[in-house]
Amino acid sequence: MQLNLKRPIAFIDLETTGVNVGADRIVELAILKIFPNGTRDSRVYKVNPTIPIPEESSKIHGIYDKDVKDCPTFKDISKEINTLLGDCDMAGYNSNKFDTPLLIEEFTRCDIHFDLASRKLIDVQNIFHKMEQRTLSAAYKFYCNKDLQNAHTAEADTLATFEVMLAQLEKYDTLKNDVDFLSQFSSITKNVDLAGRIVFNDKGEEVFNFGKYKGKLVADIFESEPSYYDWMMKGDFATNTKNVITAIRLKKFKK
Repeated sequence: MQLNLKRPIAFIDLETTGVNVGADRIVELAILKIFPNGTRDSRVYKVNPTIPIPEESSKIHGIYDKDVKDCPTFKDISKEINTLLGDCDMAGYNSNKFDTPLLIEEFTRCDIHFDLASRKLIDVQNIFHKMEQRTLSAAYKFYCNKDLQNAHTAEADTLATFEVMLAQLEKYDTLKNDVDFLSQFSSITKNVDLAGRIVFNDKGEEVFNFGKYKGKLVADIFESEPSYYDWMMKGDFATNTKNVITAIRLKKFKK
């Protein structure tokens, strides 16, 4: 099967120093770019994160400080990555919640504005969870009848994710081979920020999607408890999240 594409789509996978979108860094980045004619461009980058890699993270992806100490930093390759992804829709496994927001955070540190407004985002994990509720290795076995070798290496995970999505399209008649449809279908919530800390409720209002105020209106909480805004601005939240809550606060002031 070939994906029905209007423009290229990039499957991405990151191996990182940890899971904090606002504070952790990329140590390996794999990009599988699929063109409308079916041709592929696969790139893998080892990255010096400029901060130590915790041992617990290294045990998962097998990348240690010594492996990346002589590699380029993300800043060194940021323009190349921006150009490579410049005309692409985006896809990945848990990418809407983690890979894409963390990648945007890395671009932000390099003063590169990576525009998502015109892109479609497909999260293959969300499709999988809506259909079957399992992990990437189980998804690969279930859909492709293969064992995932070298799991938690970025290149293996991107290729497996691409193959799983093709198999999902083959298996489910209700799924359309259309990027717009898959982007909407694979969205669990309607996010305001990239990390999904702030989402829209059924009325189109911005509400918290975490913590003690989950489901509460962001503007109302910031008005009744201004210290919560200050706490978020000083915390390890992604830059994009901080920009979003600042915009919500300013909008309230203007009213």
